[in-house]
Amino acid sequence: MIIEIRKTGFTNKGAQLMLYAILEKLQTEFPEAKFTMGPTGSNGSAPYLDRAKLGFYQKASLWRHGIQFGKLFQLIPKKLREMYGVIIDNEVDVVIDSAGFEYSDLWGAQRCCELASASKTFKKNGAKLIMLPQAFGPFTSSTIKKAINEAVKNSQLVFPRDKTSYENLVGVTGEQQKISIAPDFTNLIEGLKPNEFDTENCKVAVIPNYRMLDKVGGLEKDNYLPFLIKCVNYLVKKGAKPFLLIHESRSDLKIAKRINEEVGNKLPVVEEPNPLILKGMLSMCEATLGGRFHGLVSALSQGVPSLATGWSHKYQMLFEDYGIPEGVIDIQEDDRVLYEKLELILGKQSKTRLKEKIAQRTIILKQETEAMWNKVISSIRDNTAE
Repeated sequence: MIIEIRKTGFTNKGAQLMLYAILEKLQTEFPEAKFTMGPTGSNGSAPYLDRAKLGFYQKASLWRHGIQFGKLFQLIPKKLREMYGVIIDNEVDVVIDSAGFEYSDLWGAQRCCELASASKTFKKNGAKLIMLPQAFGPFTSSTIKKAINEAVKNSQLVFPRDKTSYENLVGVTGEQQKISIAPDFTNLIEGLKPNEFDTENCKVAVIPNYRMLDKVGGLEKDNYLPFLIKCVNYLVKKGAKPFLLIHESRSDLKIAKRINEEVGNKLPVVEEPNPLILKGMLSMCEATLGGRFHGLVSALSQGVPSLATGWSHKYQMLFEDYGIPEGVIDIQEDDRVLYEKLELILGKQSKTRLKEKIAQRTIILKQETEAMWNKVISSIRDNTAE
């Protein structure tokens, strides 16, 4: 059996966590399976060396202008392709789509149209397409709606990871048995605690996200940096020992450096390329103020009291999943409300209440993730039986 994993990558830490979570589960359940992956992933890339280290066969995939030029590899004799470990579309049995958040008006029509086109090919070749928990929508463009309808029609299972994503999706496709809500599945994967981490001076992780500058506009965009500086100054004043944790890109690091300059370069700035170690670091923190979705999942799923800023519905939905919708901060809040929110993760009693709520919900969400995997594994086994 050949399983293709698509729309993950190695630059985006969230995509990388999803990739590791998929491999951890499916390699255990299907030790005989071969895994393949194309060179490009979600919000970044999946270079050859990174894929090779994980034992992936190389997928002949090259999308340009909505056309899959990877089909040209079908002209190469199979024996020659096998010599170089290259897999083509009609050899794939199962396709796992783990886009995270790509199919939405916010990203334009191209990604949805590519998904629709690829889904037709998968179905024609008899491969099952399974779309793991991810955010969907909103969908207002007629082109995107048509593409999403096509992709769902050609899928075996589709898992929106929150209520809003579900409503966005079924608003286009109608309710279907194959569509069901399941939480972000990186909540099951274990982090790796670092050998060296300054827990004395790194107690509250502040995780910036440059998407708050390029995906929002107006006052919200203008207020993001002043907002973070205000939060950091308050945390310092309270003796909370904040530090700046880079969970994604160089652009996030630029924001962190600007914040640090404004507060007199008082804060540790922590970078770590391994997302599993990042998750381990977060488990050692007392609290998190985050802008990166999977940084927040990593914190919450390990019982760490957290607050968030966000640029899409997925942040509010995540905090509702964990029973603390009040944990999402509007960056235009007045100072009184802002400081009350920060006290949720600083005050002894309020922090204890948050931990209790998060712990209760974590058990349920992990059970829901296991139930999702049971459906996926059952579907793949059915495919094998056929």
